[in-house]
Amino acid sequence: MSPASPGSPSTTPRPMGCATSGRPPSLDHMARAGAQVFSSDSTRAALGTACARYGLNSAGAKLLRLGENALYLLAEAPVVVRIARTRDYWADAVKEVHVSRWLARYRYPAARTYTVSQPIDADGHPVTFWRYIDGRDGSREDIATLGHLLRRLHSLPSPTTFLLPTEDVLGRVEGRIEKAPIPSSDKDFLFGCCDRLNREISDLAFPLAPCVTHGDAHVNNLMMRDGEGVLIDFERFAWGQPEWDLAMTATEYCSAGWWTDAEYAIFVDAYGFDVTRWSGFDVLRRVHEIKMTTWVMQNIEESDDIATEYLRRIGSIRTGVVGGWRAF
Repeated sequence: MSPASPGSPSTTPRPMGCATSGRPPSLDHMARAGAQVFSSDSTRAALGTACARYGLNSAGAKLLRLGENALYLLAEAPVVVRIARTRDYWADAVKEVHVSRWLARYRYPAARTYTVSQPIDADGHPVTFWRYIDGRDGSREDIATLGHLLRRLHSLPSPTTFLLPTEDVLGRVEGRIEKAPIPSSDKDFLFGCCDRLNREISDLAFPLAPCVTHGDAHVNNLMMRDGEGVLIDFERFAWGQPEWDLAMTATEYCSAGWWTDAEYAIFVDAYGFDVTRWSGFDVLRRVHEIKMTTWVMQNIEESDDIATEYLRRIGSIRTGVVGGWRAF
C-alpha cells in the first residue's frame, strides 16, 4: 500500500522550515484516457472469482482500501482479501506470504495469512487471503509505535528460507507513470525526475547498515490491537537501507506537512536516529515525493478529489514548493 496521511493537513501545523503550497491548477488540464482498469468496480469480479475458489462468500464484502491493491473484508468470515493490480505483481504476492510466515517465527507483531494455499490468480490478478485484525487503523497517536516496530524489524536477521529482493525504491514508479491517464508532458517530466534521482541515489553513502526493510513504512500500515501495533502490507519488503523506511515519515513531516515538530521528535526518539540530519536525506525526500505522487496518480479516475490532489502534488514537485498535501 502506499503512503497515506495520519491526519488532515488542513488542521496540522506546518513543520518548521517547510514551505506551503499554492492552489492546484485547474482540472481542465488533466488528460483523461478511458476507464480505469483497476477500480472499485472492476475488482469486485476478481473478488468473487477468488472467494469461490475456497468456498468463501464475497457478497457484502467491504472495500477497505484502494491503492496499489484493493483490500476487501468479507462479511461472513474474518478474512481480508488482497487483490493486486496485474499478474506483474505475482512475485510480490508470493513474497508477502513468505514474509508473513517468517515474521511469525520471530513472534513479530504482523499480519498473518489465512489458512489456504496462496497466492492464487483471479482474472489476472494475484490474490492473497489474510486473517482479519480486530482492531483500529493506525493514526497519528501511534507514531512512537511505528518507530519502535521499525527498530525491531531492522534488527532481524536476513531470511534463510526464501530470498528477499534487493531494494529498488523507484521500481514501480516508471510503470505507474507509463500506464497513468495523465498528460504526456507530466509523464516526460516524471521520467526525467526518475532518471536524475537514480543517478543521485547511486552516489549516496548511507550511514546505517543494510537490513530487512518494509518499503512502505507509514502509520497507515499499522493496525492497533489491544494497544499493540501490528505491521501490515509486505509487498515492498526487501534487503536494503533502513534510511528509506525512516525517510517515509520524515517526508510526510517535511514535505506533506502531516506531522508536527513534536510528533516527528517522538518518532525519532522511538527509533533512535533522525534521517533528516543526514546530508543525503534531500535525495530520499524527493524520491518519496515522487512515490507519493505516482501512488495517488493511479486512481485519479476514481474521483475528482483524487485528481485534484494529483495536480497539487505534481505542481509542488515542479515548483519545489511543497506542503499542504491531502491524504488518501
